[in-house]
Amino acid sequence: MNPIGVFDSGYGGLTVLKELVGRLPQYDYIYLGDNARAPYGNRSFETVYQYTLQSVQWLFDQGCPLVILACNTASAKALRTIQQLDLPRLAPHNRVLGVIRPTTEVVGHYSKTGKVGVLATRGTVLSESYPIEIAKFFPDVEVFQQPCPLWVPLIENNEHDKPGADYFVKAYTDELLARCAEIDTVVLACTHYPLLKEKIAACLPAGSTLISQGEIVAASLAGYLQRHPEIGSRLSKNSTDRFYTTDSTEDFDNHASIFYGRDLHSTHVLLT
Repeated sequence: MNPIGVFDSGYGGLTVLKELVGRLPQYDYIYLGDNARAPYGNRSFETVYQYTLQSVQWLFDQGCPLVILACNTASAKALRTIQQLDLPRLAPHNRVLGVIRPTTEVVGHYSKTGKVGVLATRGTVLSESYPIEIAKFFPDVEVFQQPCPLWVPLIENNEHDKPGADYFVKAYTDELLARCAEIDTVVLACTHYPLLKEKIAACLPAGSTLISQGEIVAASLAGYLQRHPEIGSRLSKNSTDRFYTTDSTEDFDNHASIFYGRDLHSTHVLLT
């Protein structure tokens, strides 16, 4: 078995995995959620890097030649260091990809005004990853960011579809729009946020475009594997998926179905 590894600090990456399986169902997948140490959004760069590197190494040890960081905070704070410093030493023929670059490569095509909003965790906002990466592909696009620190706890406590969540969704969305009235495209820059998509869309002006990352990342991976057959040829194709968590398997299984769309059964793993 040489599966595609998919990593997230918790449950949110399951929204990406769901789209990957939908687009590329022939491959095998392993999902690892570091729920015991989640959330990553308010942790330091060094801590996120260390946690992410441990998780990537574990996925390599399970036989994954390719790992997707389906976590914006990990992609923002750890991906570049892992790619440049750790991969040549640990596994020079393996690859680690993130979710930020595929999104920033296309987001400018959606905006007519050239004003793009980004809703994200505080860690992703502080990293400035989205403005930096979008500027590489669309230098004329202006980016406005809004941290949404309470959204992940709401979602992970299964409060996202209840009336109490409406206040916090509107509060953060209104703060973003107050930065620029011409924002016409908004990126959900956290893989948890698709569960709030309908509520967020209701707070945006008519005609706005709201982008979640799963479909974009899946399409990007399909293109990547076509361009890099040396990686694709190393991946096993049995259409299987396995799920691991660093915390309670019972809690993971109960919450994960909300993100993944079906029941699943996880195995506990201890990262050291």
